[in-house]
Amino acid sequence: MATDVRLKESLPALTDRIVETYEECGGLHHLGHSPLPSYREVVEILGDLREILCPGYGRRQNLNLGNVGYHVGDLIYSLHDRLTTQIARALRHDCRAARDLETDFDGDAQIAAIRLLEAIPELRQVLAADAQAAFDGDPAARGLDEILFCYPGIAAVTVFRIAHELYKLGVPLIPRMMTEYAHAKTGIDIHPGATIGRRFFIDHGTGVVIGETTEIGEGVKVYQGVTLGALSFPKDEMTGELVRGTKRHPTIEDGVVIYANATILGGKTVIGRHSVVGSAAWITRSIAPHTIVTIEDPRLRIRGAENSPAGVGFDYQI
Repeated sequence: MATDVRLKESLPALTDRIVETYEECGGLHHLGHSPLPSYREVVEILGDLREILCPGYGRRQNLNLGNVGYHVGDLIYSLHDRLTTQIARALRHDCRAARDLETDFDGDAQIAAIRLLEAIPELRQVLAADAQAAFDGDPAARGLDEILFCYPGIAAVTVFRIAHELYKLGVPLIPRMMTEYAHAKTGIDIHPGATIGRRFFIDHGTGVVIGETTEIGEGVKVYQGVTLGALSFPKDEMTGELVRGTKRHPTIEDGVVIYANATILGGKTVIGRHSVVGSAAWITRSIAPHTIVTIEDPRLRIRGAENSPAGVGFDYQI
């Protein structure tokens, strides 16, 4: 017991040493500024938005056309206020360096919140097309219920489409918070700045990466491990800093299928419509429409042990 007391007596000194590092490592804290958006609140907002987009699949069940209006109306009013608060925090943080104290952050945030809520009918139509594409593209799917409950690709794309609306409205930070939450939950990393058409289906999904300036047409299907990334990161000749705001990621036209672990890089790379990119392909130049790209060089080698059940060792290639 005496040892425990002595150990606890050292805790104030430990606290002082930790606080000292807050000055030494200034970039790792947010002290003395307006509050940042709350990660917990942003996640809860996502949950409520998904509740509106797909009613009956979330927290509230036993909904019908007679009572769903009350449920959705309550969520809409709550979301208006909560979105406004979180967006205003993000806007203040984004402008703090400019010290633009005359900006009406709350008013701008309210407009952005209303615009996002107004986009929900269109978002529902787009997500319905995505879910139907998943069902049409996967013979293992037994119905839309299974897809909406169980498919990580649909979950990640749903969050992406919400975040993309906020990204288009110029809301800082929160769109990335949303898509990184989906990334942590599904293993699918979609930057909110990407442009993705309807009927988009990510099958299996784990390890998919879609960069900020990627453009994807309609009816595209990708499998696990696919990367749509940047070929290089150009730097400013004068400052040596990365050049931002340029197109760094590929364009995928309508009807393209990209199989597992394929990598497509570069802002000038275009995969033509209705092309098929095979597994493990590495592509850094454009592909014409209606093209099939496959890897043919690797050989599969199978070796058998000398004491195999057949009693004979073997070694051959396919």
